[in-house]
Amino acid sequence: MKVKINSIPPGPRARGIIEVMNRNCYNSTFTYPLVISGGQGCVITDVDGNSFLDFSSNIGTCPLGYSHPAILEVLSEYSHNGAHKIAGQDYYCKEHADLSEKVRTILPAGFKTFFVNSGAEAVENAIKLAYRKMSTETPSLLPGLSCTNAFHGRTLGALSFTLSKPIQKAGYPELPALRIKFCTDENDSEIESLQKILESNKVAFIISEVVQGEGGYNFASKRFVQNLRRCADKFGVPLILDEVQSGMGRTGKWWAFEHYDVIPDIMSAAKALQVGMSAYDAKFDPGEQGALSSTWGGGSRIDMAVGTATIDVINRDGLLKNALAMGERLQKGIGDLSKDDKTGITGVRGKGLMIGLELDSKSRRDQLLTRAFKNGLLLLPAGQKAMRLIPPLVITAEEIDEGLELMQDIFAQT
Repeated sequence: MKVKINSIPPGPRARGIIEVMNRNCYNSTFTYPLVISGGQGCVITDVDGNSFLDFSSNIGTCPLGYSHPAILEVLSEYSHNGAHKIAGQDYYCKEHADLSEKVRTILPAGFKTFFVNSGAEAVENAIKLAYRKMSTETPSLLPGLSCTNAFHGRTLGALSFTLSKPIQKAGYPELPALRIKFCTDENDSEIESLQKILESNKVAFIISEVVQGEGGYNFASKRFVQNLRRCADKFGVPLILDEVQSGMGRTGKWWAFEHYDVIPDIMSAAKALQVGMSAYDAKFDPGEQGALSSTWGGGSRIDMAVGTATIDVINRDGLLKNALAMGERLQKGIGDLSKDDKTGITGVRGKGLMIGLELDSKSRRDQLLTRAFKNGLLLLPAGQKAMRLIPPLVITAEEIDEGLELMQDIFAQT
């Protein structure tokens, strides 16, 4: 058993740190009072010595878990490098070159990259690339087109095309946007609505997730995604696919769109890659300096070296296959758990180690998240009343089974 709760969290040291943050900082989106100290494998430890089995991967940002030998080797190598962070779009560094070469091996052929700090910036620059291309044909500011329940980031441009929770958008200005339904059912009557919108509206781009993350772990139907590609081609509109949360092996393939037999024109990635990335078909390259830039983009040398090592480890250790096998094991276990009506589980969906669990109410979901935390299991909310389970790609069958045992106990409590 890897979970160990010495004192019901938050313990005394954690409470002290939280009090300081509450006094000095904006209370943003904290899910529960976890104050992280360190970690090993799929286990996180807090400042009071409690150990938690992590089924959140820090929202997908730690695909190799914690203290992975390959990552510690990178950190050790850079521990005495005083120029570990540079202005990476103004100066060159080997880490930028290495990551661009490595990531090219997992991108569609002919793609170029632009590295930034975060997923939201990756989306922002994907949008800018599309606008830049389309503005040469239509000078006026065209609307972009996104989906219901979408989440593309919290910066203003990306936020314009987000439609996940009202609080995320309230009171902020927006770029012009049109919406279509994100269809998860192959027979959804609204799958063809995109064609009708594009027949009567000129748009700058279509942007969509393949798997909605913040919006609820909703998995698009194959017909829906392929229809996005078909309509984008027919009407000459760039297709942007947002892989910030679903990319880098999370679904058992490098990119979730590979499950759908499509290729985007432009895409965004971040989280597991350690840096933000806008990747695009070379025909969308602005072709002149200054159209895109970022002080730290391409300049966080440690993060870029860790990103390169992460791709190497996923390849070397067969972690795409592990994600599929362990995801199947976890889904089956949750499916068995859901047979008991008392659990409140109304649905389970997933690909690889990206799994959504729907509850019958938000209040039950929130109670279960807190209960799981206090019992040493880290889960995350998504959508209105769903949980998301995104363990590190290195997770073992034993750790899956331990997580399922914890879930069984947690769901059984009244």
